[in-house]
Amino acid sequence: MKLLVVVDYQNDFVNGSLGYPGAEKLEAPILKKVQQYVLDGGEVVFTLDTHASNYLDTEEGRNLPVPHCIKGTKGHRLYGNVERISKFASAIFEKGTFGCEALSEYIRDGRYDTIELCGLVSNICVLANAVIAKTAAPYAHIIVDARCTGCADPEMNEKALDLLESFHVEVTGRKGRDVK
Repeated sequence: MKLLVVVDYQNDFVNGSLGYPGAEKLEAPILKKVQQYVLDGGEVVFTLDTHASNYLDTEEGRNLPVPHCIKGTKGHRLYGNVERISKFASAIFEKGTFGCEALSEYIRDGRYDTIELCGLVSNICVLANAVIAKTAAPYAHIIVDARCTGCADPEMNEKALDLLESFHVEVTGRKGRDVK
């Protein structure tokens, strides 16, 4: 069985406090990917970066002092039409840090032979959750589609994709490389 994990494609990462130009362009390919998984009988889950009003007092807040994805705010919600299509999700996990422990528990039983990740941001939460998927489902084929992820720094995005490949994650859709 195939699983698609849409990581943190939330307003604050697209056009909010941690948004960046170009993040909105990921909406169409993410929507297409979710639709294809649903049509093919795969499963789709979403993660939501989720913080409280005391965010600046947390370890992450001290290192990244930009309040974002505060529960109950517009920034916490999924971006654009991705929010609408989230009704097809088998699960939506709120997570208070980069990696999602509930996602690990969800995939640990071995029912997935392929796990694909997309969303934001490539060098932090997508990377962390790909490593979690690889750890929780060591025999599954893990994929990240470069056309459906990114970060504010293009050079850091490429480094993240390189790191993913070094963990034996298949990275598809990279510019200048064979597109699958």
